Order: sequence, then C-alpha cells, then structure tokens
Amino acid sequence: MAVSAAAVTAKLVALTLSDWNGRTVVFSVIAALVTPVILIVTMIMCTLSGTVDHNISAVQLSFHGGYLSSKVPAEYRMYIENMQDSFEKLDGVLNEINGMAEAEEVDPYQVKAIFYALFFGKEHPRMDEGDYRAFADCFAEYEEREGEEGETYTVAIPIQSLNLVYGNLAAELNQEVSLEDKTNVQRIYMLAKYGVSVPGGNGLPPGQAMGDGSFSALMAEATRYIGYPYVWGGSSPDTSFDCSGYICWVYTRSGVYHLSRTTAQGIYDQCAIVSREEARPGDLVFFTGTYASAGAVSHVGIYVGGSRMLHCGSPIGYADLTSPYWNSHLYAFGRLATIPE
Repeated sequence: MAVSAAAVTAKLVALTLSDWNGRTVVFSVIAALVTPVILIVTMIMCTLSGTVDHNISAVQLSFHGGYLSSKVPAEYRMYIENMQDSFEKLDGVLNEINGMAEAEEVDPYQVKAIFYALFFGKEHPRMDEGDYRAFADCFAEYEEREGEEGETYTVAIPIQSLNLVYGNLAAELNQEVSLEDKTNVQRIYMLAKYGVSVPGGNGLPPGQAMGDGSFSALMAEATRYIGYPYVWGGSSPDTSFDCSGYICWVYTRSGVYHLSRTTAQGIYDQCAIVSREEARPGDLVFFTGTYASAGAVSHVGIYVGGSRMLHCGSPIGYADLTSPYWNSHLYAFGRLATIPE
C-alpha cells in the first residue's frame, strides 16, 4: 500500500524531533517535499500576475507558438492554449475588418496585447464568434462610402486614439481598463511584436514601424533608458540625458540616423516638417516655450503613434500629446531628412 508524503513526514517528526540531528533530517525532508510545490506555484503566479512582470515565455508562446514542455503544470498549459485559441479567433475577425480597410489596418498585435493583458489567467465568460467581433470592433470605426458606379460599401478605419479604444472596451466589457492593464499592454506589445522587453515602461503601445525594421531598432534602444533621470547637458547613459542628448544618442546608437550632439533646435533644423496627420511613429515632435531657450524650439521627443511620445522628461518615459501642457507647447512634427518615406 502506498504511503503518503504527509504520513512519512509525520513519522519522521515523531521519531526524531527531540534530537538535533534528527530535526535537521526532518527539515531537509520537508524542504525536499515542499520545494517543487513552491516552484510550481511561483511559476504559475508569475504567469498569472496582474503586474508588469508578465512571464516572457507565456507571451511568446501565446503569440507565436512553440514547444511547450509536458512537464509544465496543467493550468499553465491550459492558459496558454486558451489564449492561442482566442488569438486564432481574433485573427479571423481582424482579417475581415482589415479586408474592409483602404489605407491603414488595425494592428493585430495591439488588439491581442490588450486582450492578453485583460484576460490571460483570469476568469472570463466563454466568448463566441460574436464576442470576438465586438471586441475587435472597439479598435475601428466604419464609414459608408459610394463607389464609382453609385454602389455603397463600408470602410474600416483604425482608431488612432488608444484612450478612445479603451473607452470603447470599457463600455463593451462593462469594466474599466486600469492603469496597470495599460502598462502591461505596453510591455506585452513590445515583447510580442519587436521582441523587446521594456523594463520600467509606463506608456501605451506604439504604432506601425517606420521603414524596414527601423522603428524596432529605434525603440529597442530608446526603451532601454526609460526611468533614467533628466540631467541638463547629459548625453549618454553614463551621465544620463537631457531631451536633445537622449534623441541624439538613441537615433545614432540604433543606426536609424546619425545625429551629432546638438540642441533641440539643432535637431529641428535637420528635419523636414510634416503635418500632425502625416506624422508616423519614429518621427520627432518639437515644442516651444517649455523653458527659456535661444531658439524657438525648446524640447523634443520621439513620436510613437496614438498621440503619444517617448521623451526625456523627468524621468525618461511616455507622455500624452493631447494633455493640456504638451498640446499648448506643441511646435511641429519633423522627419529626419534621410529617413525614407
């Protein structure tokens, strides 16, 4: 007849508790029995965590598939397989929506990063095809247009403002999207789409990449310094950065564009000016009057899409361009001259 671990432990305690060496044996046996359980629980808790420390393996497996060891806990496997199944259904819906787009398409990584942040490892009602469509519809608006021969057709237009997306989701799901969820979305998005882990990130997902991998390279370098303090005149990780020092360092080190150390005005002078509507992730956004400066331009940040920028504030981090402060000081959007359209 099999003897349980608890029975063995109890017997050892009874026989040896009065002896110091015996107590050592007992503690060793207990540790041997309990440690695997602790490791499994820790693994699951890391996976299910609602904090920014999402399990990297779980994200990669959910988005991209791959080998999942038969030794992992059944619950861990179930959560990943459920997410993979959900992503397959979302992809089907997004293919339909993007088939109705005329220009930009809804970014599937953005949709799935938000879905992952809201639902991975959490209890939620079983969703049917209509539920997935309703979720994806929160990321687009629809317009009826008239064709050349008078027939009408529907066009899907991606919603650029994530604040509006989150508002749509809150209404659809009857739950608020928390700041913690939004922070998790940034990390998940960067990891899934670009393979970049964002330590200390506190922003929202960037938009589409510029060029062939350029935006990925730019963000890989730029996000390394999130949380670094603002230091007047700083131009490297050793000294930390000011706004222009950060931009010069990031563009040069990423290989996107060589920027010799200069001021925000000096960077502006090297750019082709683009409208707010034409601005794309990887462009630069300039501000005036943020402090007394020799030129008109006093501050600069990297435009990441969705009306947001990554810049050397205090500390380095993301900022909302629609906020009263930044909106009132906005000067122009610029594109460095040799970066291709």
